[in-house]
Amino acid sequence: MPETSAQTFFENHTARPKEHDSATATQPQPGPRPRLTYNLCNHPAWALSDVEFQRHPSPVHIGRVHEDNQRLFRMLDAESDPDRRGEIFHEYLSVQFALHQWPNYHASSRRSLRNSYVRYLRGWAVDSNSIEGAVLKGWVASRMGLPPTFHHAPLDGTEARFERYAFDRVKGSSHTNAIEGQLDLLYEFCQDELRRRHPDTQWLTLYRGTYDASAYPTRAGDRPKEIIVTLNNLNSFTSDRECAWEFGSTVWKIEVPLPKIFFFSNLLPTSLLKGEAEYLVIGGEYVARKLMY
Repeated sequence: MPETSAQTFFENHTARPKEHDSATATQPQPGPRPRLTYNLCNHPAWALSDVEFQRHPSPVHIGRVHEDNQRLFRMLDAESDPDRRGEIFHEYLSVQFALHQWPNYHASSRRSLRNSYVRYLRGWAVDSNSIEGAVLKGWVASRMGLPPTFHHAPLDGTEARFERYAFDRVKGSSHTNAIEGQLDLLYEFCQDELRRRHPDTQWLTLYRGTYDASAYPTRAGDRPKEIIVTLNNLNSFTSDRECAWEFGSTVWKIEVPLPKIFFFSNLLPTSLLKGEAEYLVIGGEYVARKLMY
């Protein structure tokens, strides 16, 4: 991965979508739903989804999450043990969102308080097309502006397929108190930890196994044996090359920029996603190299 500064990329682009043919812009066209043009982070959606962001990454922040939770990050700065930092984070969220007070509420309200962000990570680990998976994909859509391209089936513009995703997302979100706010803090905590644990790098080498490689949109890369693949807005990767083969007959090796990592398996001192050295990676275009077994 080149070491060119991200500044070069962003200085040569304005915060607007790429130009389109004027005929396309004025005539309604059938096909997939358009990509979102708004989000709640400091980069436009089209820039985050473009392969140039992989080549020249820069920090991503959600709204004022870091600024409005300075007390949390001051406590994290004062702690050198990563496991203890994970405990501090979980304790902070429990207080911030009243998650620890669920026994004091009426039975109809208890479930939404008892179900924290932990439930959604565990649900994704079991099935990324679950209700919990729809909520996580919905968070990426609202915060990064990248809509999902797959949930049970390709979201190719068919209304019934999109309705299934939307129903799962709404149903899942209603089961937890301010789940998107919890996920905002989880992402910022993840980014804080990645900077602490990998201070001298902008990328991690990760692997993704798949049985349906032909279903992904791809084009030729700049170098032999490389492709540019478009991934769903949230994806499971692993840092264990051998483990990736357990999930498909095709394995891609990808240099993932740190700002595109939403969660990783040893972020928290629990068993969450630890078994497969799993990483949850925000999608878009990536340069990938296909591995031979």
